[in-house]
Amino acid sequence: MCRTVGSCEGTARSTHDLKQFVSEVMNDKASVPVGREVTGTVLEVGSKVSFFQPDDEVAGILPLDCDESGLSELLWVHEHNLVLKPEKVSWVEAAGAVRDGLCAYTALHFLAHLGPGKSVLVMDGASPFGALAVQLSRHVGAMVMTTAHSDEDRQYLEKLKPSVARILDLSKSNVDLAESCLEETGGLGVDIVIDAGVILYKNESSVTKPQLLPHKHDIITLLGVGSHWVTREKHLQLDPPDSHSLFLKGASLSFLNEEIWNLSSAQQGKYLHILKDVMEKLSIGILRPQLDEPVPLYEAKVVMEMVQRNEVRKKQVVQL
Repeated sequence: MCRTVGSCEGTARSTHDLKQFVSEVMNDKASVPVGREVTGTVLEVGSKVSFFQPDDEVAGILPLDCDESGLSELLWVHEHNLVLKPEKVSWVEAAGAVRDGLCAYTALHFLAHLGPGKSVLVMDGASPFGALAVQLSRHVGAMVMTTAHSDEDRQYLEKLKPSVARILDLSKSNVDLAESCLEETGGLGVDIVIDAGVILYKNESSVTKPQLLPHKHDIITLLGVGSHWVTREKHLQLDPPDSHSLFLKGASLSFLNEEIWNLSSAQQGKYLHILKDVMEKLSIGILRPQLDEPVPLYEAKVVMEMVQRNEVRKKQVVQL
């Protein structure tokens, strides 16, 4: 085991499915620790620790069954949950990007098999996860399209050009997602789609006002032959006509759940490899996370409530 200190660390605050954690992992415990993305300095190591030495700067994600909160000055953490933090990467950047970087790698490389020349649609590219997915896709040599939810989102995405080939502002009523993507790909369809949730059924409001989330039929329509759809919608329901369309296109559907890496010890090597690569790409500027200004510990409760109410767009980091 290795011990970390948070005196100059950043601990990222993310939205999590607390109900799932409590019922399926935490065995109905009354409270669930928050702030699982951590960075810090190793103070002590156990006799069997081989990856780290005292004074090493590290970053990582606390496991689901961890009883301690990342918002602590001292933590006992297993060495298999940490990687070295490069000197060029700040505490706040490391804590703020480690989970979204893990999600982006999982979605693009391990689920969608990203490669050069692929066309990629990243929904909500101005979100912390979306921004890293856009940057990672472009680094590999893919043609990237993304969506914006507001003028502010669009302005941020404009700064990422030429990483982004086309920005689709879904807050505008005249933007048709499927039609725009098919136009951009010459009618062939998109190779990889990473969504941020989908609408399962149309209702009256979807006719009268713009929808920031795509309908599942729009996603299926814009997919190309042999494509990959990676969804974050855990309650996705496909009707027989939907499945038939996916079958005709030879398309695959995968569910993005970043927690899977810690559910099997056989995946530990891949998991640590991803975290190390995220840190490396942060150090050379390939990945640039969407971060808000770090906040002090006494504001952590207020910030957490804002995150759970989806009132913030950028990653929130608490600095101890």
